[in-house]
Amino acid sequence: MTPNFWFGKRVFVTGHTGFKGSWLCLWLSSLGAKVVGFSLPPVGEPNLFDLAKVKEVMVNIEGDIRNIDQLNKALLTSQPEIVFHLAAQSLVRPSYVDPLLTYQTNVMGTANLLDCIRISQLPCSVVNITTDKCYENKEWYFGYREFDALGGFDPYSNSKACSELVTSSYRSSFFHPETFQSHQVAIATARAGNVIGGGDWAKDRLIPDVLKALETNQSLDVRYPHAIRPWQHVLEPLHGYLMLAEKLNTLGPKFGKAWNFGPNDSEICSVGDVLNKLSEIWDSPVNWQTTDEKHPHETNYLKLDISLARHELGWQPMLSINKALQLVVEWEQSRLSKADMQHVSLRQIGDYQKMVNH
Repeated sequence: MTPNFWFGKRVFVTGHTGFKGSWLCLWLSSLGAKVVGFSLPPVGEPNLFDLAKVKEVMVNIEGDIRNIDQLNKALLTSQPEIVFHLAAQSLVRPSYVDPLLTYQTNVMGTANLLDCIRISQLPCSVVNITTDKCYENKEWYFGYREFDALGGFDPYSNSKACSELVTSSYRSSFFHPETFQSHQVAIATARAGNVIGGGDWAKDRLIPDVLKALETNQSLDVRYPHAIRPWQHVLEPLHGYLMLAEKLNTLGPKFGKAWNFGPNDSEICSVGDVLNKLSEIWDSPVNWQTTDEKHPHETNYLKLDISLARHELGWQPMLSINKALQLVVEWEQSRLSKADMQHVSLRQIGDYQKMVNH
C-alpha cells in the first residue's frame, strides 16, 4: 500500500457504520482520503461507529442498500473514484431467522450497486467484500483457493456466494477487462477469514461473547470448541483491501478477480485455543462449557489459501493470533477506562501501518 496514493481520493464505502466499515473509514480518513459512507444507522449500543466518532472524519449518508434510488443518488453526488462494498447482513445465525432479508441485502444489494455504476457510467474501481464462507465447504484440511467451487450451506454463506456470482456476471457482461478503456470500471472481490478487533459487539460472535463473560464474570456457553477458523485482526484484511483497490485504480482490470485474505497457516487455531489465549492475555480465566443446546449447522474446519494475494499483490499477514488478541484486549481495556476511542483506534492503525511499511 502506498499511503500517499490515498490523499485526496474520493472513496465511497457502503456499510460504513458496521465494525469493518468503521475501521476502514478511520484508516482512509487518516490517509487523507475524502470518504463518503452509505449505510443504515449503526446497530446496537455501544457500537464502534459512535464510540470512535467515525462520523466526524467523513460524510455520512443514511440509506438502505436495497433502495436503488437512494443508492444511485448518493453515488452520483459523491462521484467516487474507488468503491468499497461492505453493506451486508453479516452473520450466519440471523440468516436462519430471516433468510429473505439476508438474500435481499447481500445479493440484490450487490446487484443494485453494480447496476447504479453501469447506468451512470461511473468510472471507478470496486472492491466487493464477501467472506471466506462463500466456498462449498468440504471440511478439507487444506485452504480453499479462489477458483474452488462456491456454495455456502446456510443462507448467509450462500448469499455471499451469490454476491460473488453477481459480481462475476457484471464484470463479464458490462465491465469486461478487454473493453476497460471504454467503461473504465475494474471490479474485484475479497474473501477474508474470521475477523476480530476492538469494537465488535455483534451477537453470537466468539470474541464479543468472551469479553462480555470476562467483564461480568459470567459463564459462557460455547457451541463448537473444536471448530477451526482462520482468525485475523481486522487491520489485516483491510490492508489487503486497500492494496487491492490501489492496484485496481492504477493498473486496471489485471487485478479484477477474487482474492483470499487470511492468516498464516501457523496461526490458524480452534475456538477453544482462542478462549485459552484470550484468558491468558486478560489474566483472568474464562468459565465456559460446551452447550448441549441444538444449533444450526456450522462448518468444523475452514482455511484459506492466501498464495495469490501473497505473490501477486505482495500482501501478507503481519500479526500472530497472540498479537491480534492482545490488540483486542488493549482496545477493550482502553474503552473500559474511558479513553478516547477514536484516538486509540487511530493509534492502532498507525502502529500497524508502520509495521507494514518497515
